[in-house]
Amino acid sequence: MTIDFPPAVLPFCVFSHVAERRCVAERRRVGVGVRTGIVDLDELARAGVLSSIDPSLLSDGRLNGLLAAGRPVWEALRDELAETLEAHVERAVPQDEATLHLAWDVGDYVDFYSSRYHAENVGRMFRPDAEPLLPNWMHLPVGYHGRAGTVVVDGTPIRRPLGQRRTPEGEVVFGPSARLDFELEIGFVLGGSTELGTAVRIADAAEHLFGVVLLNDWSARDIQAWEYAPLGPFLSKSFATSVSAWVVPMQALVGARVAGPDQLDPRPLEYLRTREPWALDLDLEVWMRPEGTEAATRIAAVNTADALYWNAAQQLAHLTANGASIRPGDLFGSGTVSGPERGQSGSLLELTWSGRDPVDVGEVARTFLEDGDEVVLRGAARVGGELVPLGPVAGTVFAG
Repeated sequence: MTIDFPPAVLPFCVFSHVAERRCVAERRRVGVGVRTGIVDLDELARAGVLSSIDPSLLSDGRLNGLLAAGRPVWEALRDELAETLEAHVERAVPQDEATLHLAWDVGDYVDFYSSRYHAENVGRMFRPDAEPLLPNWMHLPVGYHGRAGTVVVDGTPIRRPLGQRRTPEGEVVFGPSARLDFELEIGFVLGGSTELGTAVRIADAAEHLFGVVLLNDWSARDIQAWEYAPLGPFLSKSFATSVSAWVVPMQALVGARVAGPDQLDPRPLEYLRTREPWALDLDLEVWMRPEGTEAATRIAAVNTADALYWNAAQQLAHLTANGASIRPGDLFGSGTVSGPERGQSGSLLELTWSGRDPVDVGEVARTFLEDGDEVVLRGAARVGGELVPLGPVAGTVFAG
């Protein structure tokens, strides 16, 4: 999918040039998107066009060197690119002549649970006789540690996971998940590093929040329902997490930062209180295309500004509050983004109310994902009245 990136966005990616495969071994390069092309940053740095960054930080075909360099280098590089990139657009490789790869080596991966509407929906489904939110939810960003080694890039096929589940008749069986689901999320890529035992204050969050990706934290609901007590999801989540190939810098989204939901009752504890707006005004969509159909159908759309109760700065502060260290390339997800209406839900679990109410996908209906179904997450930021595109993230389910 070709994306027309406005010059001010300057999203990062790692790509290889399709034409080179005929004659040389594939070489992965760090690139920056401009309009419908990709400019090789390593080439610009080695040619002396860029003075703000050491070429060695870009030479291994991944973003980790840049992530490690820290915010002063990120800002200097962005300023220099804004001034010089137009003069080098002729060097750009058309997006349709490039293969995009996972842009960085993921360190640790944490997934949060920060949409109040999503958490309340899940609570009403599975604890109908109790309060929808557990007592801790309004006091801290609930999260769990995921598996970094199964984070995959946009377009990677998703194998239906195997695991234990309990049938409606009470029998425990092992086999492919029968209730496979997607989860619409945004992910945050971290840069810089901290020492073990050091917490990141909210006031310092911008020093480590490098960029944003769309994220699909695939979920096997039947496996999850059987395994999650008492320690939470395991095999039901660890099989795959899909992310965009494009990393949109936080600097490009400053104009999309807005005040989030009121947090007055209860007020967060001091270490989680924000003094500046950290919510993001992002429009997100979920599209599905069943196997054998030509066109995808939009099945959900939601805006993150009010849908996410806990923001990225609070999530980062809580993630490190116990002294847990961060490394360049760490990733955390927002948790499923859902709004108050059914068509704003970021999972089939909610859209179908745990399979009770099938959702129309073109000419067919779905309760959960079937083999051959393609799921595509799309999004854009609202910046100064304009929509700034985020990279999509797609995956097609195949039989396990």
